[in-house]
Amino acid sequence: MSMVGEVLSLPGLVALVPLAGGLLVGLVRRHDIAGWINIAVAAAAFALACLLPWEAGAGLLLLVDPLAAHMAILTSFVGLTTAWFSRFYIATEAAAGRLDAPRLRQYHALFLFFLGFMLLALLSNNLGVTWVAMESATIAAVLVVGLPRTDAAIEASWKYFILCGVGIALALFGTIVLYLAAGPALSAGLAAMSWSTLVPAAALSHGPLLNLAFVFLLIGYGTKAGLAPLHAWMPDAHAEGPTPVSAVLSGSILNVALTMLLRLRGLMAGNAAAIAPGPPLMVLGLLSLLLAAFSLWRRRDAKRFFAFSTIEQSGVAAFAFGLGGPAAVFAGLLHLTLHTLAKAAVFQCIGRASQLKGGQRFRDIGGLLAGHRALALTLAAGIVAVAGLPPFGLFTSEFLIVMQTVARQPFLAVPLGIGLVVGGWALSWRLITLCLGEPTPDRGPDAGWAMLAPAWLHLAIVLVLGLAMPAALTAWFTTIAGSVR
Repeated sequence: MSMVGEVLSLPGLVALVPLAGGLLVGLVRRHDIAGWINIAVAAAAFALACLLPWEAGAGLLLLVDPLAAHMAILTSFVGLTTAWFSRFYIATEAAAGRLDAPRLRQYHALFLFFLGFMLLALLSNNLGVTWVAMESATIAAVLVVGLPRTDAAIEASWKYFILCGVGIALALFGTIVLYLAAGPALSAGLAAMSWSTLVPAAALSHGPLLNLAFVFLLIGYGTKAGLAPLHAWMPDAHAEGPTPVSAVLSGSILNVALTMLLRLRGLMAGNAAAIAPGPPLMVLGLLSLLLAAFSLWRRRDAKRFFAFSTIEQSGVAAFAFGLGGPAAVFAGLLHLTLHTLAKAAVFQCIGRASQLKGGQRFRDIGGLLAGHRALALTLAAGIVAVAGLPPFGLFTSEFLIVMQTVARQPFLAVPLGIGLVVGGWALSWRLITLCLGEPTPDRGPDAGWAMLAPAWLHLAIVLVLGLAMPAALTAWFTTIAGSVR
């Protein structure tokens, strides 16, 4: 298949549709119409992504395997639900005078660019295309974070750009070194840049160069994944940017980076001369979990608080991937999937609450149950899910990760358990203050139940998977885990 034909194939269209939609939205003058176009384009991308499991294959530029298909479906689904939430959230921001018409159109266009480039990175079979897509998604996210034009938002946007820019530069160097490492096994050309050919040829690649590439790619993509000590951009980006972007940043961009690290882990594991990729991933995962769990207790800003919770959960998934083996990878993928859904729901609820109460600090938001029962119950359910408590699915994924740790690395089960307990305790404490504490006065309009519909859908999925995971879905996760070394 030619490159043009590949771009116009089903996986190519999954990424191309949001990118084309972003250009279309940029030409629309009315922001209300732009919001509906945003929803329609995101729905089209999700519908196309759902067909990917039946289009498995590898081309020169694009790769559709179970891992890529799953992550593309998850990312496009969150993109769709967040696009729906955005329509109500952005309309409220416009009514309050915090965003003018040009910036409203910019928001919807940048949202679609961000979604499209994330999908391209997930479906790319070329290391260079992956890098370009990740950098482009970063630039789109940076511009969205800075849209409020406040001093704090501009500072957060700049920090995001600088830190992730450094990380992606290191990833570029690692990509070049990885290409050189494949030289003994693959001839120069696109084959030495393709995931589908690099992994089978890993045993014949140059071991020392693979080690060097791994270090730079781990740091580069680890920055995107929000792994400590490379996480400093995330709390500011979440706190100062529009809340719908937090719903996407909290899962999707981290998932893209962790997917790259998972693929890299499989590549390294195939070369006997390369260092074991598991221990560095486990160290970064545990460090992220412990640092974020204890940092939760010092946070006074709700969005910053849940940003640290995201760092914590990213660390748990990275630890599971570092532990390796089909069972641990199964648990890590399940955890990543359920956290993406639950955390997006939490941020949507926090965004609505901050608009109602006129602020996003915990002292501004309290006693939601007294005046906004639906919002309070939804937020409470989301926090319970993220805290890893039953009956939600994150309890299952964390239990599986702990059991695998006890069986294979028992001395690491203690710090892992401490991090999970401390983080869950902090989340439970904040649930009480947000939902059951002293009510604070409302300073904004109520947008109605439609704004909460995406959060209900997300949490319903997380609940169902916590109570009884369908056999077909279990087989699907098992297939993905089995395809990764």
